[in-house]
Amino acid sequence: MSLSTVGPLVVDLVAIVAAARLLGALARKLGQPAVIGEIAGGLLLGAVFLHGSGSAPLLFTAETRPTLRLIADVGVCAFMFLVGLGLERGLLTGQRRLAAAVSFGSTVLPFGLGALLAFYLWESHPVENRTAFVLFLGTAMSVTAFPVLARILTDMNLNRTPIGGIALAIAAIDDVVAWSLLALVTALAGSAAGDFWTVALAVPYVLVMLGVIRPVLAKLAARRAERPGGRVAGPAVLLAVAGGLWLSATATDRIGLHLIFGAFLFGAVLPREGAAGLRRAVLPLVERACSFVLLPVFFVIAGLKVDLSSMDLTALGELGLILLVAVGGKFGGGFTSARVIGMRRRHAVVLGTLINTRGLTELIVLSVGLQVGVLDQRLYSYMVVMALVTTAMAGVVLRFVYPADRVRRDLEALERTAAPDVGESAPPHLSALPEKQS
Repeated sequence: MSLSTVGPLVVDLVAIVAAARLLGALARKLGQPAVIGEIAGGLLLGAVFLHGSGSAPLLFTAETRPTLRLIADVGVCAFMFLVGLGLERGLLTGQRRLAAAVSFGSTVLPFGLGALLAFYLWESHPVENRTAFVLFLGTAMSVTAFPVLARILTDMNLNRTPIGGIALAIAAIDDVVAWSLLALVTALAGSAAGDFWTVALAVPYVLVMLGVIRPVLAKLAARRAERPGGRVAGPAVLLAVAGGLWLSATATDRIGLHLIFGAFLFGAVLPREGAAGLRRAVLPLVERACSFVLLPVFFVIAGLKVDLSSMDLTALGELGLILLVAVGGKFGGGFTSARVIGMRRRHAVVLGTLINTRGLTELIVLSVGLQVGVLDQRLYSYMVVMALVTTAMAGVVLRFVYPADRVRRDLEALERTAAPDVGESAPPHLSALPEKQS
């Protein structure tokens, strides 16, 4: 990057941050999580300045875009690291059967419907690897956005309810399944180009990370915490975490997978026990950098690839099918499986609505699909619209099916029936709610 591009780059970053803050505040006033406005603002900026300002845009010129893409990659890696770091086994405590059953239903049905839709869409959106295309569309329909879901639950005071706890547990399972499926799709897309044996290195890499790196890191964290006056989250440790994140992301990128898998896996293998200080130091720092600059840049880069200028009746029909499959598959799978195992109707509706949230996770999946060649630009644009609609609709629907007074009554019922020996870290359970209130 030359000195002549520094000025335009600073202007780009200021515009991106300002748009993210402005649209985020507007989204909160409309009863939506701020991240909805941030995503919409970035996408609008990117789409408008690429397709609506002629050959010489004022922002996001050809000179600054490579640097912005690099910043966006850093932001996605940091975000995926946070997703991996945020996975907690405690979410499944006492709820394994329920979470596993609903997660299975809310993954299998949308995956199957998405795969069937792929066979239909492939005629108008042909790609080189049809198998990868079918698997990818099924995967994209199965996604639940764990971080955005957590934000929605907090904003609506659902994070302390049983339905909020089980929704987070399901989203955590869905995240692991989705990234595993996406890794398979990326491997298939790479194998078509003769990279099969390179991609096959992903299996031993994952085994080494889980079987070797994770135990080593756990021992180091425990040993450092036991030292008199030793700080688990000292500068040297933070630099080591940053270096480990970079090495893991680079490794998966070199072996033929996307760098986000390495970032996610490194966050997942970091120790939970004996490293509370490390997590307290790392999480706020990375979260602030992501939310303030890095992810808004990613939204703009994602918006640069969105083109809805050629929408016609055929395109509207395809978008309608995509929305029908996305909402019907995810909500239908979650609602049906929840009812089968005995969940009450209202809570099953709430759960199906919550896990239909896709948000930023879906955008990352779609960006990977575009990069590896299993999506064309038109279908990518339609899928981005689907991600925004399914995320925004959650807050609207929940206000009707689970209004604030119902949430308050459920919380009061939990307080009356809570066992005195249950620790604060234990997730709440649906069985604590009386039948008459549901």
